[in-house]
Amino acid sequence: MARLIELLFHALARLPLGRLQGVGSLCGRLVYHASPRFAARLKSNLAQSQIVGPYQDLTALVKQCAAETGKGAFELAIAWSAEPATIARQIRRCEGWQHVEAALSRGDGIVFVTPHLGSYDIAGRYLSQRLPFPLTAMYRPPKIAWLEPLMNAGRERGQGKTAPANASGVRQLVKALKQGEATIILPDQVPGGGEGVWAPFFGRPAYTMTLLARLAQLNGVTTLFFTGERLPRGEGFAVKIEPPIEPFTGDKDADAARLNRMVETMIRRCPAQYLWSYNRYKHPAGVPAPELDTE
Repeated sequence: MARLIELLFHALARLPLGRLQGVGSLCGRLVYHASPRFAARLKSNLAQSQIVGPYQDLTALVKQCAAETGKGAFELAIAWSAEPATIARQIRRCEGWQHVEAALSRGDGIVFVTPHLGSYDIAGRYLSQRLPFPLTAMYRPPKIAWLEPLMNAGRERGQGKTAPANASGVRQLVKALKQGEATIILPDQVPGGGEGVWAPFFGRPAYTMTLLARLAQLNGVTTLFFTGERLPRGEGFAVKIEPPIEPFTGDKDADAARLNRMVETMIRRCPAQYLWSYNRYKHPAGVPAPELDTE
């Protein structure tokens, strides 16, 4: 099965981006209508976020989000199998690269941070291709076991490396940063029990990682948030790298709340491209329930 999917991905990656996204959009909408669970989670998470104003159509945005989710799924064919030149052509503009150059000139290790927004895998590969050293991406193994080697092979093309979301993977990230290399983390990924704290995310308690703040506090490390926004009409993607963040305080609760606020700000720029179907509010086994007051 893995070999068949690999061949399919290689074939899909050869399609014009607009056509690939069109197929993905159609599939996303079909899943929306065929899967009540998928549709319910999209609608619930979007409604809860209060991103939709009183004069906006929630249902229309939910359907748009389903289409964007489908596009993102099909874009994995490019992210995991396309050649470096193809990745570079898909990035129409990159803002903020000077922040990377400044970190490189200091010899800092770099923590790149991006949520489940836009085409984060394609943007991550683009960054990896431009760096003079490896970029190590932390990942959580997919539920479908045979997808893991395909995913890792794609993310390890060129200078990419992968690190599992466990103690061994954390040591791998720390080692890379101390060597002056780069890592990439998705800050809205639900951590395992004992690896996070409850913090407000769009007004609702979400179990939030503490790892990012710990890595950012290492000596000689620069932390840069970035996005890979999907442009309209199959035009490609826009990478935006934010200025380095201010240091975290060491207070786990305050740092987690601040992290979620930064992620919320990024999502509000293009809310339809966020992965609202992701179970961000999952309650990890063995973790005490959050307090009701999240203010």
